[in-house]
Amino acid sequence: MRADRLVATLLFMQTRGRVTAAEVAAELEVSVATARRDLEALSAAGVPVCPQPGRHGGWSLVGGARTDLSGLSAAEARALFLLTGPAAVSGTARTALRKLLRALPAPFRADAEAAAGATLIDPAGWGERAPETPEAVALLQEAVVARRRIRFVYRGRGEDAERVAEPWGVIDKSDIHYLVAGTVNGRRTFRVDRMSRVVVTGETFERPADLDLDAAWDEVVGEVERMRSRTSATLLVDRRFVWVLRDHFGRHCEVAEILADGRARVRVGAPEPRDIARTLAGWGAAVEVLDPPAVRAELARIGAELAGLYRQPGSACGSGGGSQDRPAREEAVPDG
Repeated sequence: MRADRLVATLLFMQTRGRVTAAEVAAELEVSVATARRDLEALSAAGVPVCPQPGRHGGWSLVGGARTDLSGLSAAEARALFLLTGPAAVSGTARTALRKLLRALPAPFRADAEAAAGATLIDPAGWGERAPETPEAVALLQEAVVARRRIRFVYRGRGEDAERVAEPWGVIDKSDIHYLVAGTVNGRRTFRVDRMSRVVVTGETFERPADLDLDAAWDEVVGEVERMRSRTSATLLVDRRFVWVLRDHFGRHCEVAEILADGRARVRVGAPEPRDIARTLAGWGAAVEVLDPPAVRAELARIGAELAGLYRQPGSACGSGGGSQDRPAREEAVPDG
């Protein structure tokens, strides 16, 4: 957890005085790039951590090294605990925060303790169960730190296959865990919940010297998002409901224009025409798809399929339509 590292970094600085990112990386068994980002995060949060350039430079606490945190102001202590408190979910992290709290000057402790509990993280979405962290995550984290190759079975699109990889880093993206690793075929990304029979071998490996996990993950995200938006569609929708489309399509929803009649022209993206159609089918006439024809055709197919399934005996398909039905359909769209 990053909270563990931030606290450990701060305590390490207090015992060593001036440190370099390389020294922090060696002490905490992380990459130099990660150590540098953690130091910058502490500084950005208001902790008096400052870089000193030059051959004998490094990072240090303003006022010099200390064995306690009396160098922190009340505002700086609050900033640190606001940053680390919500993320300290493991027992080790909470223990570290308690030790840190005891090291503060007495007048600062009440505010710092309140700051640590000021934010609660609830990872479960509305109507969803709290996600469970795969058991393999802890094992993979240990393998990353120890630089040991792993062997596992991966459930892909085809048959399950045994893989061997060099684990470079574990990514937690919206409570779904991924492993970025090196393989005989180059860098690969694996969903941890599709990995089974994970074994940490006795074989060690050297991480690429130029590896920047943040940059590598940015490339992965870029590739995935491009795949997720291969198909785009232009819609007309009441501007009041644009936020609902944004909730559905995320970054692949852009407002192109607000029309005089109060509707918005919106561009949305998804992997395939059917993905867009399935998301929009429940909107009925509240959303009009202008293009492409493939999405319109898919919506027509879904509509015909539903009409055939639910048509009442003796009823005429399409009767009672027209503008008189529009308000009722609009009211069915969540309005917050």
